Amino acid sequence: MTEKVIITTDGGERVEAAAPVVVSASRATDIPAFYARWFVERLRRGYCVWYNPFNRQKVHVSFARCRVVVFWTKNPMPLMPLLRELDERGIHYYFQYTLNDYEREGFEPNVPPLERRAETFRELSGMVGKERVIWRFDPLIVSPELTPRELLRRVWRVGGMIEGYTEKLVFSFVDVRAYRKVKCNMARETGCFSADSVEAAEPDEVQRGEIVEGLARMREVWAERRWNVRLATCAEDVDLERYGIEHNRCIDGELMESVFGEDRALVYYLRTGVWPEADLFGELPPLPETRQNLKDKGQRRACGCMMSKDIGMYDTCRHFCVYCYANASRERVMRNAERHSEGSESLLE
Repeated sequence: MTEKVIITTDGGERVEAAAPVVVSASRATDIPAFYARWFVERLRRGYCVWYNPFNRQKVHVSFARCRVVVFWTKNPMPLMPLLRELDERGIHYYFQYTLNDYEREGFEPNVPPLERRAETFRELSGMVGKERVIWRFDPLIVSPELTPRELLRRVWRVGGMIEGYTEKLVFSFVDVRAYRKVKCNMARETGCFSADSVEAAEPDEVQRGEIVEGLARMREVWAERRWNVRLATCAEDVDLERYGIEHNRCIDGELMESVFGEDRALVYYLRTGVWPEADLFGELPPLPETRQNLKDKGQRRACGCMMSKDIGMYDTCRHFCVYCYANASRERVMRNAERHSEGSESLLE
């Protein structure tokens, strides 16, 4: 459970705040692309405000105990010049970097061109290390023209652009039936689907099998070229172990321990869920051999993420991806953008 602390707000009010060790920034919006300076300013001020999307309850989130930030992005370039400040604060971080190729279909109308996004991927990997930049080709979408074979061709093409710059490829299959707004947006915003045909964007069992087999074969060819890439699914129930494809944990305690293992206090937390207290001589307690189950119970059943606090807000991402569950409409996003300022406590103030 996330600990609570007392903070002083920008307005001088003393309030209780959640103080997470791991912050997600964010499943709900692209903070690196659109809110990088806001994020760093909130770090300087020590807290931000998050509103529960279901009941609009105001939650203060303190960065006093923050040790890791997981960034989700399609364009980290605006954040990259500011990463040094996180380093100076002793905050670790890694990136879930979605690098798709849906330019022909217009599924991601406001992302930079593919070549530039791939160049940024390589630059970021060179800055922070390939183990800290996870490649997501996500979600996988099919149409009469975008067949499994064509989709695999595009994954192969993108892979060729970032070969050697990452160690993992994460994918999932688009969820149309599960999200009404996704279904509406994909039918309304693209020429690929109608209201009657949009559910066919979800690959059927045969198509999924073709895609998975193709990805597994792709991994073998990459390995022959000395690029070893792990494959993982995100929040998918299907068991693909026979293909050597694992269930991903985007907020991944094992990855954090592997990459940030010199931070002994963090490792203790990742194994126990409790921040360690030093004794009178400044010594931390010994590391337990076993790891507690720290799964985030607030996520979908098939999600493997450990507990964290997401600070993003729905209806704030201006990439306008048609398959996104986090935006209700372009109009609402633009109204929210007009309300935002870099000095505000929340993304929506």
